[in-house]
Amino acid sequence: MSTTPKQPFVTVILPIRNEARYIGPCLDSILETEYPLDSLEVLVIDGNSTDETAALVSGYSENHPFIKLMHNPHRTVPYAMNIGIKAANGEIIVRMDAHASYETSYITKLIEWMAVLGADNVGGICLTRPSSNAPEAYAVATILSHPFGVGDSHFRIATSKEPREVDTVPFGCYKKTTLERLGYYDVMMTRNQDDELNARLRRQGGRIFLIPEIQVEYFARDTLSKMSKMLYQYGYFKPLVALKVGRPATLRQFAPPVFAASVLFLPLFSILFPPLLWLWACIIGAHSFLNLRISSSIASNHAKPITTILAKGFFMAHMAYGLGYLKGTLDFVILGKHKGGKNDAIALSR
Repeated sequence: MSTTPKQPFVTVILPIRNEARYIGPCLDSILETEYPLDSLEVLVIDGNSTDETAALVSGYSENHPFIKLMHNPHRTVPYAMNIGIKAANGEIIVRMDAHASYETSYITKLIEWMAVLGADNVGGICLTRPSSNAPEAYAVATILSHPFGVGDSHFRIATSKEPREVDTVPFGCYKKTTLERLGYYDVMMTRNQDDELNARLRRQGGRIFLIPEIQVEYFARDTLSKMSKMLYQYGYFKPLVALKVGRPATLRQFAPPVFAASVLFLPLFSILFPPLLWLWACIIGAHSFLNLRISSSIASNHAKPITTILAKGFFMAHMAYGLGYLKGTLDFVILGKHKGGKNDAIALSR
């Protein structure tokens, strides 16, 4: 008589901090998984939350013992991931985010595709959703899922229905032994920690696949200000990723810092060389024309009047990421602030 092979034991690691609004729906979606619960544990790593997040997780733990609350005194994601990896009982590690909701087959599909492809890391498409019905929230979600906002980021913009090998994926699925061999997450990477880890993985011959049929609903920040803070931080740590791995991931990552530098510095340099002011005007004019055209086109398909919000948001997104990248270049590439082994250069934000 044949028997169904037992599924590998999976550890879900969920780094959190001040996620009282999202942690309940996130855990509810995990509890609805079709994956066998006797082959699953969920480690929720709390980074000194100052809201009700920890209390809410404790309530889930009382009713579902495989959900465990752990403490992260360092607060940031790479520390949380390392705490979780070292405590994990699973042979497979699945990273998740509290700002997201997961389909019932999410974990099952990750495990199946990892086996089929012989992959070292697999992940799915990130479907960015507004976190409220406010026009600004709709605008943020649109900006973070449109090529004009995020370039050709494959996991944010589904360009293929077939699995494809990529540089990185959101919320990856790894073998625990792979993460141990890599030396865990780099705690310097307050942001972009997955990019840096996956660059190390690929440098060692590992293969990463994006599986379009696996989809995660991710709830974006609800204001342009919060979006800008997030993108500033992503931009800020991008040069550090390049330093760590020895090269930039793509050429397109230079577009925002070049744009931001042009907007800020060309008027200053035009004092010495006046024709630069014409170049500045051309850059601003071209960006404004393209921005307004794209924003109005997108808004025409929305019931909400968001053209102005979108145009403002696209400009803020490009400037925030670009300024962060410039500041990161100054701090890490020129001043070498990362060499002390600790990074407190910018405050955490949500």
